[in-house]
Amino acid sequence: MEFRPCIDIHNGKIKQIVGGTLKDQGSQARENFVSCQDGAFYADFYKKDGIKGGHIILLNPRDSVYYPETKRQAMLALKAYPGGMQIGGGIRADNAGEFLAAGASHVIVTSYVFKEGKIHYGNLEKICCAVGKDRLVLDLSCRKKDGNYYVVTDRWQKFTREKVTEQLLDTLSAYADEFLIHAVDVEGKASGIEEDLVRMLGEWGKIPVTYAGGVGSFEHLRQLKEWGRNRLNVTIGSALDLFGGPMKYEEVLAYIREDVCE
Repeated sequence: MEFRPCIDIHNGKIKQIVGGTLKDQGSQARENFVSCQDGAFYADFYKKDGIKGGHIILLNPRDSVYYPETKRQAMLALKAYPGGMQIGGGIRADNAGEFLAAGASHVIVTSYVFKEGKIHYGNLEKICCAVGKDRLVLDLSCRKKDGNYYVVTDRWQKFTREKVTEQLLDTLSAYADEFLIHAVDVEGKASGIEEDLVRMLGEWGKIPVTYAGGVGSFEHLRQLKEWGRNRLNVTIGSALDLFGGPMKYEEVLAYIREDVCE
């Protein structure tokens, strides 16, 4: 298990939100935390501890009036920590190179690949050719419906028909270096992780997977290690003290690093 930090940007501010409340209409979301610091501050913070593989997510669509400032904050973070973080949010084959040139280690893609409710393999092949498999992360963030987890797109607002299964992971791993998976129904709630999803991801374990959603205590970290068979990396957002939560950043790092050394 590795700690993978996050910088979520919404309406030009570094925030932690409740994932299921994000709406394009009115650029609204229920907020857990809004920072007075910029993207560079958090990137520098992670850089000093040598933590790589975290993600920067632009939570406004490109047609939002807030998008230019959201993008500016993302670029500040990339400049502060070149090669240290991944970036997602509106990434396509024709703009991915801009973010890689600005310092992103990988680009993260969802809606460009999952279109009209299914996988658009033409776009998947385009983005893979444009950046290379080794610089592509596929975001399979999901919500539960009728007992199954389905990939959701467009800032987690739209269900696709694609179930998150071992078969899907097998297929898509041919195109990607890693997967990023937010359990959207518990994202931002710090109320516990999605056990069924975590167990399935841990059983699979063929390429790196970062899990986010619901971690609010060290007991949740212990469960993630056990249920995920110590194969999943973890993002902690609203529960981290950097974002106003109770879990101390230094203690989280020490817990995970001690665990790795055991």
